[in-house]
Amino acid sequence: MRLALIGAGRIGRVHATAIAAHPEVTLAAVSDAHAPAAQALAERYGCSVLPTEALFEDPAIDAVLIASSTPTHADYLERAARAGKAILCEKPIALDLPRTRAALAVLARHPVTCALGFNRRHDPQFAALRRQIVAGRIGTLETLSVISRDPSPPPPAYVAASGGLFRDMTIHDFDMARWLLDEPIRDVYAEGGCLIDPALGAAGDIDTAMITLVSASGRLCHISNSRRASYGYDQRIEAFGSLGMLEARNETETRLRFTGEVGQIGELPHAFFLERYALAYRHELDDFVTSWREGRPPLAGAEDGLEALRLAEAALLSLREGRRVALDEIDQPQATSAGETP
Repeated sequence: MRLALIGAGRIGRVHATAIAAHPEVTLAAVSDAHAPAAQALAERYGCSVLPTEALFEDPAIDAVLIASSTPTHADYLERAARAGKAILCEKPIALDLPRTRAALAVLARHPVTCALGFNRRHDPQFAALRRQIVAGRIGTLETLSVISRDPSPPPPAYVAASGGLFRDMTIHDFDMARWLLDEPIRDVYAEGGCLIDPALGAAGDIDTAMITLVSASGRLCHISNSRRASYGYDQRIEAFGSLGMLEARNETETRLRFTGEVGQIGELPHAFFLERYALAYRHELDDFVTSWREGRPPLAGAEDGLEALRLAEAALLSLREGRRVALDEIDQPQATSAGETP
């Protein structure tokens, strides 16, 4: 696969590292609105810099990886689909449901392999947890708990472009809930506030949240989010069932634990997502290449992006109105739209 990378920022560099390590992928070109960033990345990996429009027109390029700013995702996805390129797009496709659905409509008219960057599905520990749920090791899954806490809050200037905590951060947890419960979500109830940084509240966002999801069969999922964890990047999942419980714990540098007279001492979790999910990004790329080569759906696709965004919108509506929200409600005109704040 000859792949072009759109976006040479932090997440683009993560993807470039994965591309360079993959035996079946050649980084054909890099494009970025910030020319020095594109040039630096291209020089590091020995590829060319091309204007974004040229990537879609080049017949030698098989696929594009969209790691640019969120407002550009849907447009680039549509251009790639019309050009017949396979697509790996960072989440979200867009910050609102109408624009997301419009992009999916283009994919329906121009079917290509399209994977979405829900990298946590590719994490070895989370993937093993799902396999064991499916295999019945804990019997019938009854409750799911997802903990996701960043080490420190983002700058307030980041909030406006990000779409807020539910669309930017919790959207990964919504996807994990859908993937692990493996059935439609019926109801959403969210509580949240600014307990860490008042500046985030002034910018129209929250920094702490708890969300309850109820599945079609009545299974319960609890998501706990915080923009601050003094000990590092906190990423844990507990699945509880009729025959037992599965736990996915925080990854550390070596997983080594000391036990002695002073008690038990372990290592701090990884500092942030770049370290915690480095292997997941490599597996994500491998799944994308394999799905393109074999003509099968990727592990996470565009429709998964739409469904996770529907949950984010339902959580925003619940937070705004202080009530439990049926997921179907967010398809109605009164539902929260992009740009609205809690």
